[in-house]
Amino acid sequence: MLGALGASAGSAARFNGVGYVMVAHAEANAAPSASPQEHAQPRGEGEQGAEHSQGILPVIARLFNFAILVGALYYFLRSPIAAYLASRDTQIRQDLVTAKEMRAAATSELAKIDAKLKALPAELEALRKQGVEDVAAERTRIASAAAIERERLLEHTRREIQMQLRVARRELLEHGAQLAVDVARSRIVGTITPEDQLRLVDRYAAQLSEAR
Repeated sequence: MLGALGASAGSAARFNGVGYVMVAHAEANAAPSASPQEHAQPRGEGEQGAEHSQGILPVIARLFNFAILVGALYYFLRSPIAAYLASRDTQIRQDLVTAKEMRAAATSELAKIDAKLKALPAELEALRKQGVEDVAAERTRIASAAAIERERLLEHTRREIQMQLRVARRELLEHGAQLAVDVARSRIVGTITPEDQLRLVDRYAAQLSEAR
């Protein structure tokens, strides 16, 4: 684009030079074409006309040069500016679409967050109720487990007591039997005579012979 501006500026300069040459040539040609009547006018009026013509012609030359410069700039910069404006239009449209999508996404996220915030008290209440129910269930489970463990311990204690009672009863019976045997032995030893012993031996032998 800078190259195009430089070329257009050079061309405008050339056009300006041509314009000035054309204007100067027109002024030179216009000066000798004056009629004899104009030469016959008084000198004061001729000087005023010359000053008037010299004031208008530079303005016309500048306007002509400016028009040429504008035309050159338009010719050389039309395509780059059109391409730049088209690309900017496409970029702006794409940015608008992206901004619209981002706005829609942000609106959706805000709606979701708002819905979650509105549902938060109910969720907290549900969690509180669930916590209370869980605590109650845990207490019930612990109480049930404690009762089962207590029954198990009681049953084990009862079995231990019964076993100890059976052992003690057996030991007591054995001790009583041993005492009875000792008492009977002492009585027999104290009361039986050798003749009684012989009779007992004979009776036992007779019983054995009968049993055979």
